[in-house]
Amino acid sequence: LHMGKTMKEDLTVVAKYINKLYPPEFNVFRIYAELYHNYFASQAKKNAESHLEDKDIYLLLSWVHNFYPKDMRKDHALAMELDKVKLGSLLPSSLSKELENKYLDSEEVTVKNSLSRCLDKEIQRWKEDKEPEKLNGHFQSELLGIFVIQSIYSSQKRAEDISKAVGEELSRRLLKELPAFLRSYRDAFEDFKEKSKKHRYYKPILIANINNCWNFR
Repeated sequence: LHMGKTMKEDLTVVAKYINKLYPPEFNVFRIYAELYHNYFASQAKKNAESHLEDKDIYLLLSWVHNFYPKDMRKDHALAMELDKVKLGSLLPSSLSKELENKYLDSEEVTVKNSLSRCLDKEIQRWKEDKEPEKLNGHFQSELLGIFVIQSIYSSQKRAEDISKAVGEELSRRLLKELPAFLRSYRDAFEDFKEKSKKHRYYKPILIANINNCWNFR
């Protein structure tokens, strides 16, 4: 953040005031921009090659795909000059791709585990002597129906915020996880229907799960 802010502010000063103090052939803005970029890129590469937590990978990818190429160009004068320089990416494409794959693998596992824990909690709820919750007057499982959908949606949204390509790849992966989850849900529900007919709230639980189907669709 400090490097990004410093680079943006300093290059804005160069573009607005210092550039015009030198002959055009000196390419003063280009020299400043390339020096700043090379240092910033070297620090990004150094970080990328070290051990990073998942949240750090996400942040670094956000800088590579969003903050650096887009936010740095918000100032009109700066944008015009930077377009002439073509600084390129903060990371080599191979290293950026490696980080993207790490992020995607991690996010896929996180969502998968989250869905599994959610189903386990729901199955445990069925065993309790407790009536299902009502949403808008109808029996429904907020935990299962809403939490699962939000988990997948929010995960996709975070990935799309990195880049369209990363978002599309995660969506493709999650489209495999959702059917697997739904099969597990169906099997658990069928087991409950078969073995728990004497449950005090058997019918409301059936209704709640049927109502969940509309959300999943």
